[in-house]
Amino acid sequence: MKKDKVRFIWTPKKAATAISAYMVGLFFIYPYINMILTSLKPHGELYATPTTRLPKSWQFDNYLNVWAAAPIADFLTASVVVSVCATLLVLIVSVPAAYYVARNRFRGRSAFLLLVLATQMFSPTALIIGIFREVKFFGLLDTWPALIVVNAGFNLAFAVWLLSGFFASVPVEIEEAAMVDGCTRFQALRRIVLPVTLPGLVTAVIFTFVATWNEFTVALTVISSPARQPISTGITTFVGQYDVAWEYLFTTTAIAIVPVVILFVSIEKYLVGGLTAGSVK
Repeated sequence: MKKDKVRFIWTPKKAATAISAYMVGLFFIYPYINMILTSLKPHGELYATPTTRLPKSWQFDNYLNVWAAAPIADFLTASVVVSVCATLLVLIVSVPAAYYVARNRFRGRSAFLLLVLATQMFSPTALIIGIFREVKFFGLLDTWPALIVVNAGFNLAFAVWLLSGFFASVPVEIEEAAMVDGCTRFQALRRIVLPVTLPGLVTAVIFTFVATWNEFTVALTVISSPARQPISTGITTFVGQYDVAWEYLFTTTAIAIVPVVILFVSIEKYLVGGLTAGSVK
């Protein structure tokens, strides 16, 4: 028996919705298209008049020459090390903290969660003087540990608040049944709670990693050696006093996006589950 094919019928409402969706998508993707096109132009063409949207001479060599124009490999290494270590530090601290908050009804619990969430209102830019003085006091100026600790500190509150909600959604009876079978509290957390709340863990990982990867102000203030600069501040190498190498600047920006895109693609299904968890009863 043949299945009937569902015919899609265009209506004015559907057409308007589709056109609006494409317009919104184009609005958000246009800067990236402009970035790619600019990265493929020769330097002289960028300042020629009249300017053209598409390159007259496609310079794919820009993606090879940029590695010799600046220590891009060092920038990427610094960003990867700092982002990965800060993310791991956030997970190590936030998982037990969030688990305790979710499983214990102590006095001031709600106020604590609100205070944790309120810390997200403070920007590193507003606290940069205090951050610099503390980093200098501990002798961590121009070091990666300074960036790791500071970035972990600014993302820890969000991770605790997020994960506590996920842990609270897991019935405590499941853990009690596991402990009756001989599991310890830690084993129940590791074998039962963490696998169930994997979407929440992935969401915390991606937000912490991306926030650390894109952080600029603290890295610009704390790191001075070019070999230790992350990609977010190393990209300013192409901004001179009298000239800006736009083709290399956008080329480096395109290269810096690649690791984040790979991370998103690899854990997309878990990220979507983490963002939508709790939206449907």
